[in-house]
Amino acid sequence: MSAEHFDVVVVGSGFGGSVMAYRLAEAGLDVCLLERGKPYPPGSFPRSPGEMGANFWDPSEGLHGLFDVWSFRGLEAIVGSGLGGGSLIYANVLLRKDEKWFRTEDPEGGGDEEWPVSRADLDPHYDRVEAMLKPQRYPVGAPPYDATPKTRAVGEAAERLGLNLQYPPLAVTFANDGLAPLPGEEIEEPHPNLHGAKRFTCRLVGECDVGCNWGAKNTLDYTYLSAAKRHGAELWTGAEVRTLASESGGFRIGYRVHPDGEDRSLTAGRVVLSAGTLGSTFLLLRNRETLGNLGDRLGTRFCGNGDFLGFAIGCREATDPARGPVITTAIRYADELDGGEGRGFYLEEGGAPEFANWLVQASEAPGSARRLLSVLWRVVRQRLLADPESNLSAEVAGILGGGKLSSHYLPFLAMGRDVPDGRMSLTRKGYLDVDWSTRSSRSYFRRVRKEAQRLAEALGAELADTPTWHLGRRVITVHPLGGCPMGGSESEGVISARDGQAWGQPGLFVADGSVMPGPVGPNPSLTIAALADRFADAMIEGGAGPRAAREPAPARRPTPAPAHQPVAVSFTEEMKGFVTPGASDYGSGYRDGRESRTALMFRLTITAEDIEAFIADPEQDCAAEGYVRCEALGGELAVQRGTFNLFVDQDGDRERKRMLYRLHFADRSGQPLTLSGFKVIEDDPGFDIWQDTTTLYTRVLRGHLALGEDERAEGVAMGIIHIHWSDFAKQLTTFRTDPPGRLDALGRFGELFAGDLWEVYGAAAG
Repeated sequence: MSAEHFDVVVVGSGFGGSVMAYRLAEAGLDVCLLERGKPYPPGSFPRSPGEMGANFWDPSEGLHGLFDVWSFRGLEAIVGSGLGGGSLIYANVLLRKDEKWFRTEDPEGGGDEEWPVSRADLDPHYDRVEAMLKPQRYPVGAPPYDATPKTRAVGEAAERLGLNLQYPPLAVTFANDGLAPLPGEEIEEPHPNLHGAKRFTCRLVGECDVGCNWGAKNTLDYTYLSAAKRHGAELWTGAEVRTLASESGGFRIGYRVHPDGEDRSLTAGRVVLSAGTLGSTFLLLRNRETLGNLGDRLGTRFCGNGDFLGFAIGCREATDPARGPVITTAIRYADELDGGEGRGFYLEEGGAPEFANWLVQASEAPGSARRLLSVLWRVVRQRLLADPESNLSAEVAGILGGGKLSSHYLPFLAMGRDVPDGRMSLTRKGYLDVDWSTRSSRSYFRRVRKEAQRLAEALGAELADTPTWHLGRRVITVHPLGGCPMGGSESEGVISARDGQAWGQPGLFVADGSVMPGPVGPNPSLTIAALADRFADAMIEGGAGPRAAREPAPARRPTPAPAHQPVAVSFTEEMKGFVTPGASDYGSGYRDGRESRTALMFRLTITAEDIEAFIADPEQDCAAEGYVRCEALGGELAVQRGTFNLFVDQDGDRERKRMLYRLHFADRSGQPLTLSGFKVIEDDPGFDIWQDTTTLYTRVLRGHLALGEDERAEGVAMGIIHIHWSDFAKQLTTFRTDPPGRLDALGRFGELFAGDLWEVYGAAAG
């Protein structure tokens, strides 16, 4: 990777970048594609717990995996990092944007949506992309595909509801040309793919979204990128673009080489940004000063393409979500633009790999534990009574409960026309921020959830939401769109709808999901690729002439490592229990309070402002904000000042620790009170980690007291409160970092927590 000059540098290898790299290389241009992730040939996608734990993208922590997870104020987003971009982890659906959904409007709540292209403009490009990706519909009429439980169950439910079920085109090879579909057959390819590896038809293992190890998905590395390489394009992996600057005659692109971290650069006459909605917009915002004017539309019209995830739990018949590709069916719900009510959407059934089903089944652990104890009791009973019956096969098989939970659920994936009123910007620390929530799209999401509930009921199931939806109506999007919207002029968008070139920036192009001025509606991959194909036509017709002479450029010095910037970690905890006014000990206070129904609970958001400093000195205070609720004290009472200490050594003994809580608040008459609580972390007889870490011995005292003043204070109430299983499950979804998306910081917090627990409970085991 020496410093060089190219006609065109393409940044990113997703549905925009791969198409552009191929089309421009085919036209004779000297093309270099830079992809931050690594190649994934067949058989290289992780499956073991250890491999999956490292399969995330955070180079600062040595992680160079496939999944890049972002968290913002109103949503979470998951995107891909690897040669082939999002195609490596998408669910293969290639649907065209509905003709009447190309709309210009100013919806209630803001977020103008102006589509400067039509379905007729894109149809020739849709045709061209489909010819390359070769989609096939799920062959439901042929064995063994006709026995896919989830496909059959959704079809029967849709029929009962009078819904029009379709089998969407999937970028999956189920059969070689002219032959009957058959799982596991070697795929016949006219040219070797860039991995030089054999591929096999779909084996129906439900692993599309975690990477297909059989090569059955017609991902971009097997299609567009292999073709681009045959036409001379250079494909550089492990090259993360960080800087862009205009120079005389073109651009200088600074990139970091992974995994060694060296900073290098190259130059190009033209640059095509295809790093995805989050990546491309972030790059333009961060390099605004070195690129010049990009207009005031940069960062606007963000949306999540109406993404909504739910689960049908307890289906009447087995659905076996690990059988088949992830998506086999789709139901279209009409828009007010074409005769429906409100904003339209698609509802698709989902799937899951088999290892996910083990996790689902493990969530029934209490029931499994009871069945295990029953089996153990039977063994003991046989020994005590000299019972001659020795066959326990049926009992042991029953420990898993027949696996009903994991075989009778089904994910639902919805996407459609939410309101594109989000704005992307940089925080004061230079991190990406997205200001978007479901508020403007409330009626859309209400309709989506209502129809998902109807479909779940037709399956004999109940609809379960994700924890993020429960906690503030937050969605998880895998289709973030907008940020660099196209328009007919600079006042309407960041780039031209004709060729993808940035207004006022000759030679700078954008081709990915960020150019969408609003939601696509159905799965957006095909539309992104079709627009990129349209842009490539215009670039070539506009004289992006072949093989500009190379001009070697000197390499830049590596950029020095940035100074330490604090990363905050926070989580929200809810505890509930009982207290008794005037009680003299915790146990009787809890028992008497339970008898008299004198409940006390709190809900706190606990924040370590600098995780590295906190790890260096875990006894330092964390801030605790929230409320205490106790009807005997006046109802819901705001915490005026709160502190939390994670693990404090008791009397200098590292094997005896305390978690400390101190909350200052006031009763209904304004009198100051302090809630002083502690958890006892000690290795008592028996397996008591759960009890120790979820039991808070609680006193309410008169006044606002500092640590050490409790014994001289007047007691108001005493008792015990706990974290319940359901609240603990919610708590696990509340972990956040500032700046957002820092999984390395969450990992460091987890290491601290686990390490201190090991000091206490692992000593005896060792």
